[in-house]
Amino acid sequence: MPYEATGDLHTAITSNGIAESGLFLHSEGNLDTAPDLELIFGPILFAPPGYAHSSLGFTGLVTLTHPQNIGSVKLRSQSVGSAQSLDPKDTLIIQMNYLQSQSDVQKLIEGVKLIRKLFHTSAFDEFRGKEVAPGADVSSDAALEAYIRETCGTVYHPVGTCKMGTDSMAVVDPELQVRGVEGLRVVDASIMPTLTTGHTNAPTIMIGEKAADLIKAKGRVSQRVSAAIAS
Repeated sequence: MPYEATGDLHTAITSNGIAESGLFLHSEGNLDTAPDLELIFGPILFAPPGYAHSSLGFTGLVTLTHPQNIGSVKLRSQSVGSAQSLDPKDTLIIQMNYLQSQSDVQKLIEGVKLIRKLFHTSAFDEFRGKEVAPGADVSSDAALEAYIRETCGTVYHPVGTCKMGTDSMAVVDPELQVRGVEGLRVVDASIMPTLTTGHTNAPTIMIGEKAADLIKAKGRVSQRVSAAIAS
């Protein structure tokens, strides 16, 4: 949701992206459950392609914290043959399934309305110019859905392709070891069974720290075993 500014905001970017502040909230104001939306704000004009604008402005982004859609990663041979014919060197079929859930779309629509409401408070009167995209005349749910489907993108936080667990769909066990493969661990956001409420950077650092502890602990056990055998 980019807006032109009435003048130069004279702002200095303090991060390596446009996100200078953020707000977690629930699309229906439900305080008894985890936030399903995050609103992100920045003092630059970040518009989708094809929308004319000046270079000065500010932008609000609405993101889903818990999308209902679930994607898949399969071997190409998995879709045409039996399990016996699977080739681990085969190319992948990655199906993201973004916006397959109408519930996700509706939450994004509500998020757009919330950003508009915020940007039209008195605090922005001094700075607010025209709405660049989707445009003030785009107001119905159907029109907002069309805009969302045209411009929506990922914020590069996919998880779960090598989920941790003990069930049949788990790729790694609770110590991050790949089932059926000796000496191999996966240590990144792919081991998360579900998406965290928010950005994945900090949780992934914690996964790395925990994995380091597990590897060091196993190394100490191996050393004690070797010492016992040698003695």
